[in-house]
Amino acid sequence: MNQKGVDLGSGPVGKLLLSLALPTITSQIVNMLYNLVDRVYIGHMKPVDTVGTLALTGVGVCLPVILIISAFAALVAMGGAPRASIQEGRGDLPGSERIMGNSFTLLALVSVVLTLIFQLFAEPLLLTFGASENTVGYALSYMRIYSLGTIFVQMTLGMNGFITAQGFSKVGMKTVLIGAGLNTVLDPIFIFGLHLGVRGAALATILSQAVSAAWVLRFLSGPQTKWRLRRENLRLRKEVFLPSLALGLSPFIMQSTESLLAVCFNSSLLKYGGDIAVGAMTVLTSMMQFAMMPLQGLSQGAQPIISFNFGARNAQRVKDAFLCLLRASVVYAALIWLLVQAFPQFFVKIFNNDAELVRYAAWALRIYMGASCLFGVQLACQQTFMAIGNAKSSLFLAVLRKIILLIPMIYILPNFFENKAFAVFLAEPVADFLAVSTTAVLFFVQFRQSVAALEPGTKPL
Repeated sequence: MNQKGVDLGSGPVGKLLLSLALPTITSQIVNMLYNLVDRVYIGHMKPVDTVGTLALTGVGVCLPVILIISAFAALVAMGGAPRASIQEGRGDLPGSERIMGNSFTLLALVSVVLTLIFQLFAEPLLLTFGASENTVGYALSYMRIYSLGTIFVQMTLGMNGFITAQGFSKVGMKTVLIGAGLNTVLDPIFIFGLHLGVRGAALATILSQAVSAAWVLRFLSGPQTKWRLRRENLRLRKEVFLPSLALGLSPFIMQSTESLLAVCFNSSLLKYGGDIAVGAMTVLTSMMQFAMMPLQGLSQGAQPIISFNFGARNAQRVKDAFLCLLRASVVYAALIWLLVQAFPQFFVKIFNNDAELVRYAAWALRIYMGASCLFGVQLACQQTFMAIGNAKSSLFLAVLRKIILLIPMIYILPNFFENKAFAVFLAEPVADFLAVSTTAVLFFVQFRQSVAALEPGTKPL
């Protein structure tokens, strides 16, 4: 039991999952708003119809770079944190600390490499991601400053995962709240008060992340944490960090391929449906991301419970935690699906009020999220694979849905339908159905084997 009274090894699983998931869900929502703050302020730079629009577009072009930075943090943290939880469950706290120390060093090294790349090759990268002659200046002004703070972003996102993995989900939530609150205050001061424009937005962001990073490292070095950062664990050992990287490949691929997926969807929709179809796709992806955030929070809340008890060889509690996560995820996903199918225009209007776009996007949303009711099964199974350290299965499932199924479907299905834009939107639910079916079968077989191996004398799930 830790100092906050969170006992991962006993007590009602449902109550424990709720106590861990609520802060992580809050963190997900706040983090999304965090990413919107810069764009809101920049969009109001005067004159709005010229400078504000161009600056907003320039900063928007930087989004793929920001996603890449976040993906590398996930590669290290979302692979290392579950393995550290498993080691704690086995009673090996020094093993947990070794994993965390090696992850810290990896995050620092990755930060140096990414900073050098983005400083040296910022302009060609931004032009590749869609910057024009009119917007590349704003994009460069933002990216050259933002990339200098890569170390703070990596430490905040990466090391905060080791806080929540210990069961300190409220402390992890405070990390996000501190950064988001400070960024909201500093943005108008730097952008408008000091007349720094997009450079001010970038500066506000990295200063906010620096404060969050300091908060994270102070906690992990202080008396409350169960796993403490120690100098002797910072030296990289391949037997410690390589299994973590293998497990982290799944979330890395899921995050890093978002930009590739957007290019595939947008290019096809522009060809078959024009600008309005591309505009609708922006609304659809925003809606999907917003709707799935609570599912991600639930899975992150369940991870410490599953990982700890898997390491402690408590087979029944691992099964109970998974089933609790599965039930909650399925109910939530089904509820969202029903609401979207019944009231699509309401959800579209959250993101845009243009009458023509609302009509088109409402039709497309029903198709695009046609199989979202199955997402609860997909996420619960995939995240449980990660929680028990099954790197191969979690990696396969991450590659399966987006790269093996979804991207080819975007180009294949239009050959079989007269309404080709409809076929592009249909690629999402078709890929979802096939991915969930494969995931369920694979999980049923492998999870039974993993749990049975914990207690050979008990019946497998």
